[in-house]
Amino acid sequence: MDFEDLVTVLEPPPNRVGKATEGHEHHLYEGAVMVAYAMHLLRAEGARDVRIHPDGEHGKQFDFSGWLELRDFIKASSLGTTAYGGVYRNTLGQTVTVHPKSGLGDVVAQVGDLILSAECKGGIINTRHSGQVSRLYKGLCETVGMLMATPSPGRQVAVVPLTDGTRRLAERLAPRCALAGIEIALVGSRGQVLDINPGGDDEPAAGRSDG
Repeated sequence: MDFEDLVTVLEPPPNRVGKATEGHEHHLYEGAVMVAYAMHLLRAEGARDVRIHPDGEHGKQFDFSGWLELRDFIKASSLGTTAYGGVYRNTLGQTVTVHPKSGLGDVVAQVGDLILSAECKGGIINTRHSGQVSRLYKGLCETVGMLMATPSPGRQVAVVPLTDGTRRLAERLAPRCALAGIEIALVGSRGQVLDINPGGDDEPAAGRSDG
């Protein structure tokens, strides 16, 4: 994966000036994490149809329609009342359904013989601000907790942005999560996906299949 437009670069507010490593804050919004993981499922996991379930705030932060259309996913039909809700299809016959509805899992797909359901969180990926770093950690814990509280459809994956901090936390959580049947995946700024394995032998998920 190599997507150059997942990150939104913004001026930091006054209380966070000087805390971003490059002056500006790099936001990997939850919607961006969703589409990056959806592309991973299509390109690296063999899925043919992926469903994304954003809420209204996600749609304000991230341009689902524009991003998908740049990847040759053309809107074939509309779904719901938002401008971006609908079924998007490419020439390979793959589909991404964007259905703005809560309670269905952020990203859902049939992968092999199993249904995979992923819960996603976003965050600022280049900040040293303690509050924002804490939000990244809490986001990972929240996704794991939400999955634990939800009946498993087959596979469950907690998906959050990749930073040094989230990787360390994910590696600590992975053994216990594995006992509960929960996987952890981290999404980088250009859409690369890193699976966190319970044994500590993490590897780029896309690298296994995309070659």
